[in-house]
Amino acid sequence: MVTTDVVAELRRVGVTDVDDSTLTRALYSTDASLYRVVPQVVVRPRSAEEVLATIAACRETGTPLTSRGAGTSIAGNAIGTGVVIDFSRHLNRVHDIDVEARTARVDPGTVHAVLQKAAAPLGLRFGPDPSTHTRCTVGGMIGNNACGSRALAYGRTADNVVGLDVVTMAGEELSLTAGGQTSSPTLDRLREVIAGGLGTIRTELGTFGRQVSGYSLEHLLPENGFDVATFLAGTEGTLATMTSATVRLVKDPPHRRILVLGYASMADAADDVPALLPFEPTACEGLDSRIVDVFRTHKGSVPDLPRGQGWLFVEISGDDPLLVADSVSRAARAASAVDSRVVTDSAEQAVLWRIREEGAGLATRTLPGKALSGWEDAAVPPERLGAYLREFDELLRANRLDGVPYGHFGDGCIHVRIDFPLDEPGGHEIFRSFLFDAARLVASHGGSLSGEHGDGRARSELLPLMYSSDAIDLFGAVKGVLDPDDLLNPGVLVRPRPVDADLRGPESSVGRLDGRLGLRLLHDAGDLGKAVHRCTGVGKCIADNHGSNGVMCPSFQATRDEKDSTRGRARVLQEMIDGRLVTGGFRAPEVHDALDLCLSCKGCLNDCPTGIDMASYKSEVLHQSYKGRLRPRSHYVLGRLPFWARVTSPIAWLANLGLRTPGVRSIARWVAGVDQRRSLPAFATKRFTRLARPVLAPGRPRVVIWADSFTEYFSTDGGQAALRVLDGAGYDVEVLSRPQCCGLTWITTGQLDTARTMIARAVDQLHPYVAAGVPVVGLEPSCLAVLRSDAVELLDDPRAIDVAAGVFTLAELLQRTEGWQAPDLTGTSLVVQPHCHQASVLGFEADLAVMRATGATIERLSGCCGLAGNFGVERGHYEVSVAVAEQQLLPAIRNAAPGAVVVADGFSCRTQLDDLVDVNAVHLAQILDC
Repeated sequence: MVTTDVVAELRRVGVTDVDDSTLTRALYSTDASLYRVVPQVVVRPRSAEEVLATIAACRETGTPLTSRGAGTSIAGNAIGTGVVIDFSRHLNRVHDIDVEARTARVDPGTVHAVLQKAAAPLGLRFGPDPSTHTRCTVGGMIGNNACGSRALAYGRTADNVVGLDVVTMAGEELSLTAGGQTSSPTLDRLREVIAGGLGTIRTELGTFGRQVSGYSLEHLLPENGFDVATFLAGTEGTLATMTSATVRLVKDPPHRRILVLGYASMADAADDVPALLPFEPTACEGLDSRIVDVFRTHKGSVPDLPRGQGWLFVEISGDDPLLVADSVSRAARAASAVDSRVVTDSAEQAVLWRIREEGAGLATRTLPGKALSGWEDAAVPPERLGAYLREFDELLRANRLDGVPYGHFGDGCIHVRIDFPLDEPGGHEIFRSFLFDAARLVASHGGSLSGEHGDGRARSELLPLMYSSDAIDLFGAVKGVLDPDDLLNPGVLVRPRPVDADLRGPESSVGRLDGRLGLRLLHDAGDLGKAVHRCTGVGKCIADNHGSNGVMCPSFQATRDEKDSTRGRARVLQEMIDGRLVTGGFRAPEVHDALDLCLSCKGCLNDCPTGIDMASYKSEVLHQSYKGRLRPRSHYVLGRLPFWARVTSPIAWLANLGLRTPGVRSIARWVAGVDQRRSLPAFATKRFTRLARPVLAPGRPRVVIWADSFTEYFSTDGGQAALRVLDGAGYDVEVLSRPQCCGLTWITTGQLDTARTMIARAVDQLHPYVAAGVPVVGLEPSCLAVLRSDAVELLDDPRAIDVAAGVFTLAELLQRTEGWQAPDLTGTSLVVQPHCHQASVLGFEADLAVMRATGATIERLSGCCGLAGNFGVERGHYEVSVAVAEQQLLPAIRNAAPGAVVVADGFSCRTQLDDLVDVNAVHLAQILDC
């Protein structure tokens, strides 16, 4: 019971980053689980001293405290009713790496990938590697005793803890060393509790490697040296709060091969695991064909896989390549697979591991309905895995459920997403009944309810089905010693919340939102609630995308603020639809604060494993918010830029003169809502369609250039170059004399009714060409992306689908043009900035292939340029726009080789480069026009 205001107490004791706003409470109301618990306040400590002060404030006020790393918990163990303490924002550094001792000292909020990046140049790595390694934190891994794919070789996180600095809720600071002894009155009482339960611990705890459920009391046995540091791994923040950790590093073997084995079913694959373990694989992962199919459909090509409906990825590593190859050959002969293949190419291996790592997100898209966590990571001894999977499949069918299994088969740990009918009448009862039956099943096989994610809110109530009453009493007694007032992550492990309590609200928005949607949201049956609930919280949007060709999420990369992540925005939209915390509907300030820095880049549409499309959701919110109301000035000017460009075109020279005049220029910026630090692009003095000279010759195949508004009114050079390139490729080139605008700027500002009318006109104009088999080439990626994706979301017209399939980038058309040869650019260096919509909607493979065919040296950049249409020029966005550009684009330009040519098809990308670093980037067409 809270007796005083914890927020005031936190501020009184000097904690600096304390946030009890509705927006932030919404952001932290859930993790990657099915559970929703709204905290009172979120604290982001800047030092260990602030952690101690936070604990003191919670103790003084009787407020529960929950520790959180990256918020990727699937069990609901990173949410709480009181103070949520987020370590990832400030306490996220690698302090020291001891090469000789092979250890690293880190903050709890240090991201796993950051530690790996620091250790790699020294030939070392942190062994455990969960699929969320690009964003999960070391503190979170210790809290859950995370394992990952290579636990076979490197063990669980508990096996890699060297030392912990922790604080109890009573304020006692403990410095613990694995295998060492620490003198403490609290630990003396803990030793007495353990002494009273030695028989229970020796018979029920630590029976196999992936037994993670409950407290791992076996580490406290006398024969194990009463190892409190190791024991605390996996206690889920229920016994103490960590302030620092020292972890073991290992040497990474230089040679790796993946033996891919195909089977008729996942259960058949599981049967083969015991035969493969003697070859000491570093990883043995199981993957269902449905997950691979989703990846192939939404993400791109997949390396050739053996025949089968399920696969084992058996990775064997070592220092000697001949010994590795021999082990792989012997393992292949020992297997009972229907087909096999050895993958040695590192690029192919990376794709296979990416599919496996994105399994949690991809699995949510494999079933006709929802595919949810809930029964997520049970484990059984590997020799029992095949039998367990068959009985588990029978249990699913008996409950009329379907699931997609995958996971760490070598350890007997299975991940699965299931189509629980939580939104249907009786859905909660089905969910609860199934979990109890599944717990009994796994216990009957000598297994563990959790194999690496912890019990959290999802499984703690089920622990009596796995453990005796004596073991459960021991867990309670241990909690009583270290956290007698039950303030640390209450409701988890000891005195648990029911497994069906605190579940998220209904996913559907039908009947919960007023008014017809502006977008059709085809993939979610027109339901915005289902769309935003696609986000399961796996958190790929908060990962560092440097070097991965990722785009998502540009503003978060710049600000590192949860509200600017795709996940954070989805959380707020979920709360808006739920209506209990965010109560203002589409016009709620929390909603607009969360969406303000969304660049509408559509990076999430491609990069998010679950298929979130935040750009579309933002357009819908703006459409609903301003329908029939006065809009911001920038919506009337920048949001209708093609209209003003068309009106201005006859007097472009005069408009340009005015924009170069200081006073007039400042007024124009103010009227348009443009930041005064921004330059304004000049209008073309002659429109592209008036400059273009179509090249028509009898007998040649036809092609049409659709001139978007940016090519037509601002940047005509790329259009003229494209015309010449297509002529040289042997085409009869036609240029539309009065091309229709796609309505892009109206879409991004939420003026969807007007945008619908405009895109309908464009479809009317283009469909006859497409229907006749004449390819249509678009030059501005963002506008072409409208025809490819937004058009079908705005129009209920089958012709829009035809047009989407009949429009191409210049590179796509050239790549399929028989006999076309790229110019020889050997010796030329190209620095290539793909437009966000090229990367996320159109695909960039054709562009890369065409550029590679020139023989040029290519440096392909990742991430967003930061301008993103009207976003970067609007007042209030300048600093973030520049910060986004500084993530990858601007450093690459500064470090480019002398004479390098910068290629950027996007008008916004070229404008950003011209504005910030005075670089004249060119369109791909201009590179090929030589």
